[in-house]
Amino acid sequence: MNMITNTQRFFLYSVLAVSMVSAAHGATPAPDGAAVYFVSPMDGQTVSSPVTVRFGLEGLGVAPAGVERGSTGHHHLLVDVDDLPAMNQPVPADDRHIHFGGGQTQTTLELSPGEHTLQLLVGDHLHVPHEPPVMSEQITITVE
Repeated sequence: MNMITNTQRFFLYSVLAVSMVSAAHGATPAPDGAAVYFVSPMDGQTVSSPVTVRFGLEGLGVAPAGVERGSTGHHHLLVDVDDLPAMNQPVPADDRHIHFGGGQTQTTLELSPGEHTLQLLVGDHLHVPHEPPVMSEQITITVE
C-alpha cells in the first residue's frame, strides 16, 4: 500500500480542522443523476503494480477541497474498505481513504499482490459526502 504523502497529510489536518464546521454545515445536495465511476481499471481486471486508477464523473464538476462552488466536489478513493465512512462527516484521510482535494482525476497506487477492492466517493469542499452520496460501485481487482 502507498504511504501518506505530505499533501495527503495536509488534507488530513484540514479534515480534522473542518470536522466541527461540518456538523453545522449540513449536507451539500447532489444534482440529480450525478455519478462517479472507474474509467480504469475495470471490475475483475488483473493488473500489475503500480496500478493507474482513472476516475470518471457525470453531473458534477471537479473543484479543489476548500473551494465552495455549486454542483462540484472532489474524489476520495477507498482502498480495501469494508465499511463506508459516515456520510455526514468528512471522509477520513489515511492509507485506505485517499483524498484528491487538489481536483485530481487519476492516481497511481502501489498495491501488494492479491485481491483489492476500490470504491470512489465524492466529497464537497469540506470533504463531506453529498446528499445523496455520489459513490461508485465497489470493484475488485487482482494485482499480480
